[in-house]
Amino acid sequence: MNYYKTGEFAKKASISIRTVRYYDKKGLLKPSLIDTNGYRLYTDKDFEKLQKILSLKYLGFSLDDIFAMTANDSYLSLKQSLDLQMKLIQQKIETLQSMQSFLQEAQNTLIHNEKIEWSEFMKNIQMDEMEKELVEQYRNATNIDIRMRLHDKYSINPISWFRWLFSYYCLHEDSCVLEIGCGNGQLWKENQELIQGHIVLSDISQGMVDDAKKNLENISDINYQCFDCLNIPYPDESFDIVIANHVCFYLKDLNQALKEIQRILKPGGYLYCSTYGSQHMKEITDLVKEYNPKIVLSNRQLYDVFGLDNGKNILLKYFTEVKQKKYEDHLEVHNMDDIANYILSCHGNQSEYISKDYMAFKKFLDRKLSSHSHFYITKDAGMFICQK
Repeated sequence: MNYYKTGEFAKKASISIRTVRYYDKKGLLKPSLIDTNGYRLYTDKDFEKLQKILSLKYLGFSLDDIFAMTANDSYLSLKQSLDLQMKLIQQKIETLQSMQSFLQEAQNTLIHNEKIEWSEFMKNIQMDEMEKELVEQYRNATNIDIRMRLHDKYSINPISWFRWLFSYYCLHEDSCVLEIGCGNGQLWKENQELIQGHIVLSDISQGMVDDAKKNLENISDINYQCFDCLNIPYPDESFDIVIANHVCFYLKDLNQALKEIQRILKPGGYLYCSTYGSQHMKEITDLVKEYNPKIVLSNRQLYDVFGLDNGKNILLKYFTEVKQKKYEDHLEVHNMDDIANYILSCHGNQSEYISKDYMAFKKFLDRKLSSHSHFYITKDAGMFICQK
């Protein structure tokens, strides 16, 4: 194994010694070894991690985001980072080609003394906003993947969440179905042999719609739309079923969205909407509070916006009948690295406190598991079935 002193490592990476020391201080990139003379030594594996840090920084992520993405580095997270860079490059190529085509047309237009349509040109120079949207999508998708993997790996219920949800959907051959906030379409991928009817998958993010298309490319007869569910572009009474899986608590105007859903549902149609309860993953919150009371994993509690406790009263304003179904499950976690990843993927201020001494945080987690065969985590999730 090759070892490099700080100066050698900085030269190899074509960055300043000051930058290497700064990343060390921030907890982003600690040396693999400190020798008896106090020299901080880095390896080729550290160099690989540095390349990812620099790439993510170039793409616009904050150092806190980068710390969360690289604390427990893996092949999967590196591949996701490279995939994002490929998307950005492809997007830039397509945009530049479109601009080139427009400029050529503009030249021809001027030659013939005709009016130039500048609105088309403006669409092509908004690269910064498109890149920000793609980076934000990547950040959200990466964090969601981390949290889903914890559930996939340690859930006790043999029936997965998506299979459980689908068991309540009353799909028929002639059903018209709309999902809002479809994400990457995993709900449909896990239940593809049960799909019936005319399906429309929608999301406010074009990037997520594209991911769903790719994820479901072997499933035909699915339509994809990008729109905000506060203004659903379909006529009254268009759908038999609307699905909103863990979406309602994110909406800017929940009442407006429910009005729209009620409007597009046929008489007797159903809304299936899932959410969390107040006890969901409470052991995770207790854990970080014990480590440092200043840590807040979320600036707002989603179940206070729309949860299992208050959801029925909210929905009864728009639907004649509302039933609640609970998903019985919990987690038994055997590897605390997975809990560390989950905590770092949250939306709060945890990186600010954990990055200062990540190894101390890891040791704290390991002590919590040392006297037990597993770490128990409550799951408090379910679904409302609403009829118009």
